[in-house]
Formats: sequence, structure tokens, C-alpha cells
Amino acid sequence: MRKIYLISALLIFFGGLAFSQTKAGTSAAPELTIPVGAKYTAMAGASGVLADGVEAITWNPSGVDWLVGNGQAMFSYRKYIADIGINYLAIVGKFGFGSVGLSLRTFNFGDIPVTTEFQPDGTGEIISPNFFVAGLTYSKRLSDRVSVGVNFNLVSESFGRVSAVGFAFDAGVQYRNMLNVPGLSLGIVVKNVGPSMKYGGSGLWVQAVVPGSERGLTFYKIEPASFQMPASFEIGLGYNYSIGEFNNFSLVGTYQANNLYALDAYKFGFEYSFKNIFAIRAGYNYSKAGDVSSIWHHYTLGAGINTESLIGLKVTFDYAYVPVTYFSANHLFNFKVGF
Repeated sequence: MRKIYLISALLIFFGGLAFSQTKAGTSAAPELTIPVGAKYTAMAGASGVLADGVEAITWNPSGVDWLVGNGQAMFSYRKYIADIGINYLAIVGKFGFGSVGLSLRTFNFGDIPVTTEFQPDGTGEIISPNFFVAGLTYSKRLSDRVSVGVNFNLVSESFGRVSAVGFAFDAGVQYRNMLNVPGLSLGIVVKNVGPSMKYGGSGLWVQAVVPGSERGLTFYKIEPASFQMPASFEIGLGYNYSIGEFNNFSLVGTYQANNLYALDAYKFGFEYSFKNIFAIRAGYNYSKAGDVSSIWHHYTLGAGINTESLIGLKVTFDYAYVPVTYFSANHLFNFKVGF
């Protein structure tokens, strides 16, 4: 019963944080909301609350300590909209006191020409935005069914002569074989909770003349607005079912409450795996926003190969396909190795 009380207390606490305000608008650090990792993205993110091992870092840190072996490392690449490239690198090690992970997300925007209201064709100056997210994760299994975890993120954004730094954390819990039902699991996670971000730097100083002033042309600082982090709350229920020794099916449903940057969403995911070697995946994401306010299609697809049974190496390859309106479809590639 104490496990049930723990789950209930965390659910109330996390839900209170996430529902402190509910509106869709502009947020700080939107890069925190971009999914990385092909396996769970292929299921529309529905199964992310029940993720395990190194892949759980960005989905639900409580699942990290469920990794098999002493550790895992992972590299992921996503071709995002407008030719933006997202690289993700993470490593996890298991210790006597739990599992500890490190992660790094970098964003490649390419070179962008600088334009002004007086030089709309460009000033000749080129900027290269530099965005990254560095994370530190801790996860611990409290029993053979319950695990908890936290993830701390350092967010850095800079372009031209302006920059911003922010902090955000994720916290989650997983309860496996819930109510003594084999294969039934519950996952809860609150993500991207932290103080507001605000830009600063010499690029905010501009030359201007104040009407009616005798000072003439002088420098004035543009005072930027601060923006809240894109906090969200997710609760998901999953069920794994095996037929014989070779066939395994997974079904997951997740409700995501977005605090600021988007409307609430309902996610559903499916995975079929054969002998834990080959897997096919699909997902469906429904939001009240509908097709009008979102460029993302509802469905996602993907597949994966685990080579351990084939060649004896703990190496996994995963792929996800995410269709997009107006832009080229997103392709995600995953490479994971265990040790």
C-alpha cells in the first residue's frame, strides 16, 4: 500500500504544478519540447512515460534505472523542419545507489544572413545560432516494481550578440506490474519546470532618437520580455502481452497536459516485436488544436533492430518517420549500445 500512496502523492504534486495555468502561447526554450530518440517518437511519444534505459532520460527519467547491464550509450539524429539538424548524445551507468546519466542536445541551424528594416536583402553579416541542452540524470529503483528519477537541464541559446541561459528539471515515477497484473505499467512525469528565461547582451542596444528629446542620436537598450519554461505533465498506462516465445505486443495510451506552449494531447502507441530482434511501431497523436494550428500530422511510424541475438553485440538501431505539413517529413535515426 505504501507504493500506492507514493504514486498517488506524486500524481497530485505533479498535477498541481502542471495545471497551475493552462494556455497555449509562446514559451522559452521550445527546443526542450522536441522529441529525440527514434523508438518512442515512432509511437507518437505515447510510450515515453514508460521508457527504460538511456532512452528514458528525455522521456521519463524514472525509467533509466531499468536498464539491462551496467550501462548504455546512445546517439540520435533528427532532421527537423527548415533543415534544422538535432544531434543527441547520452550515456548512463548503473551504480549501487542507482543510475546516473549525462546527455547533450545540439541544434544546427546553419548560417543565417542578417537583415534589417533598412537592408531587407541583407547587411552582409552572417550569424550562426548556437543552441544546446546539457542534462544530468539520476534514477533509482525503489523495489522490483517502482522507480523514481529526476533530470536537470542546462539550456543555452545564443545568436548574434544576444544570449540566454535557463534551467529546467524533469521528475517522474514508474510502477510496473501494477495491481499484480503482469505487463501492466503506469508512468507519470512532469517536465521542463524551471524559472523564466530572458535574453541579454550587447545586441539589445540600438541607436535611436527620442521625439522631443534634445539628446540627439544615442544608444538605448531594448528591454526583452521573459518567458516561462514549457512545462508539461504526462500520465500513461501501458500493457505488454506475449504470444509464445517469439511474439510480443505493447499498447500504450498517454494524456499530456501542456502548461503553456500547446494544447493538451492524447497519445496512443503500438509496438510488435519478434524474438526481441525486429520491431515495428506506430503512433497516433490527437490534440484539441486540430489540423489548423499544427503542422504535425497525427500519425508516426518506425522500426527497430536489436543485434544482440544475431551477432552477440548489444547494439540497437531504430528509425522513426514523422510526417509534416509544408515541410519535408522528419526522419529520426537512433544508435544504442549496451555494456
